[in-house]
Amino acid sequence: MHVLSVLRITSDWEREKELFFPGRKIDHQQTSFLMNFELYSELGTTAPSLRFSKTCLKNVFSVILLFIYLLLMAVAVFLVYQTISDFREKLKHPVMSVSYKEVSLYDAPGIAFYPGKARLLSCKHHYYDHIPPLINPGQPGAIECTTQRINYTDPFTNQTMKYALVVQGPRDVKKKELVFLQFHLNGTDQDFSAIDYLLFSSFQEFINSPEKAEFMKDCESSYSSWKFSGGFRTWVKMSLVKTKEEDGSETVEFKQETSVVNYIDQRTKPRSDQLFFVVFEWKDPFIQTVQDIITANPWNMIALLCGIFLALFKAADFAKLSVKWMIKIRKRHLKRSRQVMNHIN
Repeated sequence: MHVLSVLRITSDWEREKELFFPGRKIDHQQTSFLMNFELYSELGTTAPSLRFSKTCLKNVFSVILLFIYLLLMAVAVFLVYQTISDFREKLKHPVMSVSYKEVSLYDAPGIAFYPGKARLLSCKHHYYDHIPPLINPGQPGAIECTTQRINYTDPFTNQTMKYALVVQGPRDVKKKELVFLQFHLNGTDQDFSAIDYLLFSSFQEFINSPEKAEFMKDCESSYSSWKFSGGFRTWVKMSLVKTKEEDGSETVEFKQETSVVNYIDQRTKPRSDQLFFVVFEWKDPFIQTVQDIITANPWNMIALLCGIFLALFKAADFAKLSVKWMIKIRKRHLKRSRQVMNHIN
């Protein structure tokens, strides 16, 4: 563009010289001075304005980028704060995890009955949910279960003596093993007749315990007790729930589903004579394990924080370079402006 301007000025100069200086002889030095004056006038009105507009656009673009990166830095700071807050919240509130373990044989539970004046007539193990018809109900029958009788003091009062009949529960869940028991109560002065019982995790632990009375006191303090009524067949389906505590200890709890069927008693008997029937069976072959887990992973948080801080440093470095570049462009623009003014002067 500069060359075209010089050629145009040179061609115009020959015509304008005759117009403004007719008959006057102008030497080479005067000609060069007048041509340079017109050239700098032409360049001073076109090139610097165009150069200034490009510099202005670059500066505006740099300022916009700077604000964008400042915004990104603010978002990164907020993410750091939110990540740390979420990690602390997850540490305070662990999540409950439930898992299931399938077994074919359970550790036989202990069933502690508190019959009072009632008497155990029969106890048998059956399989595949089949119970044969009763023979001579109300009469003593075969006791084919492992039983243990124990006396101990009430753990809550330490004064009342309690009598418990401990029976070994079913084991084989695949064959649907069940325990069927029959009790008889001849005469009672109470309005309602029922027998209390409780379940604990291992009958073998009870047998191996040297202090069976203390063992039963601990079981009664730790486990809940239930009842089954006279004149009915109560079918109890058990499921086992293990809970792992924060200190590493493990507690065992039984969940029960009961169904009650009325017993049609065809005997000729006094009104106070009652028969109790109860069945114990495992509901399914799955042991439920419950534990609290912390979902916050410190390594994931550290990796995320490293990425955020790296982005912060990169953004800060880019902002610093952008400011330096803007200052450098400004100085260069001022320097060129001074040079043009010096040439014109």
